[in-house]
Amino acid sequence: MLTKRRHLLIDLARRFTREHIIPVAEEYDRTMEYPWPVIKAAHQVGLLNAHIPEAYGGPGLGLFECALISEELAYGCSGIQTAIQANSLAEAPVIIAGSEETKKKYLGRMTEEPLVAGYCVIEPSAGSDVATIKTRAGKKGDKWNLNGSNIRITNSGHANWFFVLAKSKRFTRARKSMTAFVVDANTPGVIIGKKEITAGGRCSDTRMVTFENVEVPEENVLGSVGGGFKVAIDAFEITRPLVASGAVGLAQRALGEALECAEGGKVSMLTFLKTRSPSWHYTRFRTMGAPNVQPQAVPFMLAHMAERVEDSRALVWKAARAKDAGQKSASYASYAKTSASRAAVENVDKAVQIFGGAGSPTDYPVEKLHRDAKIFEPDYKRRYPAYTYCGSFTAESYFRRTEEDREADYCGIYDHFIQALGGSLSLLIWYMKMCIEYLSYLKHIFAI
Repeated sequence: MLTKRRHLLIDLARRFTREHIIPVAEEYDRTMEYPWPVIKAAHQVGLLNAHIPEAYGGPGLGLFECALISEELAYGCSGIQTAIQANSLAEAPVIIAGSEETKKKYLGRMTEEPLVAGYCVIEPSAGSDVATIKTRAGKKGDKWNLNGSNIRITNSGHANWFFVLAKSKRFTRARKSMTAFVVDANTPGVIIGKKEITAGGRCSDTRMVTFENVEVPEENVLGSVGGGFKVAIDAFEITRPLVASGAVGLAQRALGEALECAEGGKVSMLTFLKTRSPSWHYTRFRTMGAPNVQPQAVPFMLAHMAERVEDSRALVWKAARAKDAGQKSASYASYAKTSASRAAVENVDKAVQIFGGAGSPTDYPVEKLHRDAKIFEPDYKRRYPAYTYCGSFTAESYFRRTEEDREADYCGIYDHFIQALGGSLSLLIWYMKMCIEYLSYLKHIFAI
């Protein structure tokens, strides 16, 4: 799975993280400045826009390789990783549905110089549930007119262009009512709000973007009119594993810091951590006169943290491999994102516990990790649409399946029906036996 080429890519990303991200992560978190120097350095070594095909000037790496890069960058700082990898959110729909002219125009410029783009699908009343967006698109002559607002858009203050999803057909089902657009950031009517001060990931520029009578030419439509919902959903198969890999990197960092703390700077449990050891070094923390790693509770937590990292990484790799192989991977991508987000939050919580009183001061890195992890902790509006998508069996995905898949589904449904029926019959028989015994008991009582 990890070929020599992929190992070299991991070494490049790991060395870049160690030299360009970890030394400045604390400063960018404090000042909340946009990490342009780091982004420019990533562009120079080929770690920015790594998924853009070679035909448009990019390296043309697969999703699996991009996930490896994302994890290594997030290990250094998830905020800087978000600023670097957020381009994939906007570029994925262009790669999927853009015309040849659109790809050359907007993907080509991203490889010529270090530029960033934004992904506008999050609205105040809809969250990230793209089926309920309110942004409107109306046709006026040979151009489209956009009106609406999007919130929490990463890189929006520095974006060169935006991917925008808007409702172009009223009184139509969501999957056929939306159209996808590419909008230049300097187009009249595009209003960029003030920078939002977030708990974690402070250096990634997050703002509100408002569109007021923004005119978009017909050639900037991605795919077909009314096909924007499908474009956005298909893009999730690319973007969700990358978000998940960032969460894995944060979870791995929390594990590394916890090991460093528990061993007092003498980490030996995971040898690969030596190649990317944290920049902080701790004195030996002791509890009741013994090192923190000696009580059983701490090794148990470390083992659980390592288990979470490996499980989530395996899901990310599975989703990435399925996408690179041309298979449907939407469910795998959602599973990976959910699992990795949970791993990041739980690992950081355990790291704070292992640090004890040193877990909250800003002198130690887990305080920053604790804030950064909150971006991966899904809120109500973001969690349940993803769960619904994972758990539902939609008609559209069903009719795209082969006859062998449908036959397997029928067999599975039949097996579940038999199991449920068997369980119900067993419960009914048990209930009848209890009733007979109870009647026998009453008969015996009245006979006396």
